[in-house]
Amino acid sequence: MGNYLNVGNAGFATAVKGIYVDKTEMISYINDTLGTMDKLTCVSRPRRFGKSLAAKMLCAYYDKSCDSRALFDGLAIARDPSFEKHLNQYDVIYLDITEFTSDALVKGSTREIVRTIECRVMQELREVYPTVEEQNSLPNLLCSITEATGNKFIFIIDEWDALFREAKEDVGLQEEYIGLLRGLFKNSGKTDKMIEAAYMTGILPIKKYGTQSAVSDFREYTMLTPGKLAKYVGFTEAEVKALCQEYAMDFEEMKRWYDGYSFSRTNSVYSPNSVMEAIRSEEFGSYWTRTETYEALKIYIDMDMDGLKEAIICMLGGERVRIMAGSFQNDMTSMKSKDDVLTLMVHLGYLVYDAKEKAVFIPNEEVREEFVLAVTKG
Repeated sequence: MGNYLNVGNAGFATAVKGIYVDKTEMISYINDTLGTMDKLTCVSRPRRFGKSLAAKMLCAYYDKSCDSRALFDGLAIARDPSFEKHLNQYDVIYLDITEFTSDALVKGSTREIVRTIECRVMQELREVYPTVEEQNSLPNLLCSITEATGNKFIFIIDEWDALFREAKEDVGLQEEYIGLLRGLFKNSGKTDKMIEAAYMTGILPIKKYGTQSAVSDFREYTMLTPGKLAKYVGFTEAEVKALCQEYAMDFEEMKRWYDGYSFSRTNSVYSPNSVMEAIRSEEFGSYWTRTETYEALKIYIDMDMDGLKEAIICMLGGERVRIMAGSFQNDMTSMKSKDDVLTLMVHLGYLVYDAKEKAVFIPNEEVREEFVLAVTKG
């Protein structure tokens, strides 16, 4: 097992030993996309909404360096017809982009992030496939391995957008990073040969330039359009009711604090980390973790673009505010209007988007407290 190639199942094994809500049915969706035109999936969710856990789950299932049969025994995916066919059958490359960005920020070497990603993965690939001809880039090396062995790869990229959040102003670095992703995942004869599937997670959807996605071949599931993956965004009401019964928690109070995320396919979605924290501490309250995203949000609120503060105050009073979400460029620096800021808030989990009304609102008591702080604290 390596640090990037075939990392094993330890991360998921740790998760299922604690309080665990079974979301393994999502694997059947990914199985259906393997080797198809829909094999590239990008899922964007707010912090603390289970993105990393899903990535570790997929690593545990597909990674051919481990045996995860016992780990998934009794979980929903084990009853799926596709379970046996794909269990532990692939070379999996797992990248946590926050690891690379955080390390580079500490060392003051952000300009080297993209090359570092390539070099570290290529080094592990050469150790596993020493007889394959040397290549000068990761896409070319993967292609050579596939041509020599017939093996295809599954990519799992966690927090794909960390570089855009941490190096907000470094456009050159962002373009270099996008170039790597395009080299790996642009639908072409080379990609079809070497990539069986890719699954990316992030807070933001894939960066747009004008109206076009920077990596256009991914099928995206976001907080605006979660589609068929809506029930995997957070905890469903049935799942929360079961948890409350098992751990003797007041369901109505749980609902007041952490429900409110709503989609056309799933009407009631709860913030998963907050539910878990309330159960662990046996106390209801705000478990929202403030990060660099909160600080950026506070800056935009203080700018009061197009009457933004007034809109937030209206929502604190229970109203909904109509927005046009299409102009948002899926980054944290290209804000040109109140609508852009409110759309960003949807992706960060501070607001919920009603697609029918094209309006946003505050989901629950926990987030409401955060907004009160944001608009009153100097």
